[in-house]
Amino acid sequence: MSIILNIETATKNCSVSIAQNGRILALKELNNGNYSHAEVLHPFMMAILKETNLTSNNIDAVAVSKGPGSYTGLRIGVSAAKGLCFALQKPLISIETLTSLSHAISVDNGLIIPMLDARRMEVYAAVYNEKNIQIRDIRAEIMDENSFSEYLALGKVYFLGDGAHKCKEIITHKNAVFIDDKFPSAKEMAVLSYDKYKKSDTENVAYFEPFYLKDFVVIPEKKKKPTF
Repeated sequence: MSIILNIETATKNCSVSIAQNGRILALKELNNGNYSHAEVLHPFMMAILKETNLTSNNIDAVAVSKGPGSYTGLRIGVSAAKGLCFALQKPLISIETLTSLSHAISVDNGLIIPMLDARRMEVYAAVYNEKNIQIRDIRAEIMDENSFSEYLALGKVYFLGDGAHKCKEIITHKNAVFIDDKFPSAKEMAVLSYDKYKKSDTENVAYFEPFYLKDFVVIPEKKKKPTF
């Protein structure tokens, strides 16, 4: 039997779950459009432990969404996960955010393209088949009317995630299907983290870093013109 704490903070959805052998025992998440992860993450963890009558000592491993995603969100989640692993002397499991998101839907035929909003018309995206097997690597790409045309020519393509929302008016191919209100969640992480736990596929806690895909860039504020 394995008890795994799953932490997802890569996007505006702050999500935490406790799972036993891949089955969700408790889930708590908040997606209010703000990055309030620093305020709610610890209370969420305490709440689901209380709900399941467990303590931190009952946890066998901690899983965290590794990215890509929000720089700040990823730092908060990974820092919390590493801190727990150090304190409890438990293994750390990392889950690719887009892989987890791809499991939010199930299709019989076609391809699944989870997308995370980067900025402007840029997204982080990967391509998965109907069995959730990744068939194209994760990339940061700027969307236009020809994006993913090679996949759309083959059949139905299901787009989901906050990056897909802004592409609805750009990708107008008849085979494009947009799934609303899907976001990375600790719910989908449960099965993935359990599979890695069984394989002892864990990270070096001391050296693990989030997968940002792109460097964090600080945009300086424009200097205000002096007024006289």
